[in-house]
Amino acid sequence: MSLTNHKLLIAKVIIVTTLGLLSPISAAAESKNGFVLDGASVPVNEIRRGGPGRDGIPSLDKPAFVTAEKAKFLRPDDRVLGVTLNNVQRAYPIRILNYHEIVNDRFGHRPIVITYCPLCGSGMAFDATIEGRHLIFGVSGLLYNSDVLLYDRQTGSLWSQIMSTAVTGTMKGTRLQSVPIAHTTWRDWKTRHPDTTVLSTKTRFQRNYQVNPYPNYGRSGRLYFPVAEESSQYSRKSMVMGLEIDGRFKAYPFEELAKGPSQFQDRFRGQPFDVYYDEQNETARILDADGNEVPTLIAFWFAWYAFHPETEIYSID
Repeated sequence: MSLTNHKLLIAKVIIVTTLGLLSPISAAAESKNGFVLDGASVPVNEIRRGGPGRDGIPSLDKPAFVTAEKAKFLRPDDRVLGVTLNNVQRAYPIRILNYHEIVNDRFGHRPIVITYCPLCGSGMAFDATIEGRHLIFGVSGLLYNSDVLLYDRQTGSLWSQIMSTAVTGTMKGTRLQSVPIAHTTWRDWKTRHPDTTVLSTKTRFQRNYQVNPYPNYGRSGRLYFPVAEESSQYSRKSMVMGLEIDGRFKAYPFEELAKGPSQFQDRFRGQPFDVYYDEQNETARILDADGNEVPTLIAFWFAWYAFHPETEIYSID
């Protein structure tokens, strides 16, 4: 190689490296847990590793269920997520979801993914058919605003649970369709749905579902991971029910709901709703004018506010 060509080669390397095209540091900064974060719709520096790696928290892809009578491992006050769809009622105990966070399930021919983030206290269910494809979800081991980032195994895109949207990959910007889900006690769910089945502890994984892996977390003001926005209007771990209509948000703090009647009418974005609050079972739900349950999110206040700092807030005062 001539001296001139050698100098040209060095110049090209310097230019490419300056642009970040060959920089191993730049490449590493844009990839975590094996997921490429280039072009993410949220700040990459706010996507954090939660501890376990990709699939370190295993999703349940072939869930088994037992009848309510056989769910002896549940106590009346145990928290469950409940879904009723296509004349099928199922309960997903939080004591199991703490260890798995995602259940890929089917209600008849309709695939549904059940999700739970222990750090945000947030349980959400989504239609798993997106753009005509049945997606299977796993736990990425990554967090955004302390909330679990799901990933779909078909494209490797990352999805924010609370945003209900893909934030990376070929699916970026795609919305998930929410399915109404109850976040209540086993006593309440079983009373309202006596024919329910229950996610079995026979998951094929060696876990002690009688032990909470996050002891005292819900009663502590401490966060394990930082969030972009915070508000001291309510304590961090106080529970709220969040409602989204046409991209606008309203929070119903349980602290406020406890001051008023257990049932009342409210309006948001021009739509009338019936709001129900059950203080004994620490749960709430909203029905539309036709009596249909509206998808809502019950979660810790800090989590709701981190994603929706512009939220309206229901207040009894």
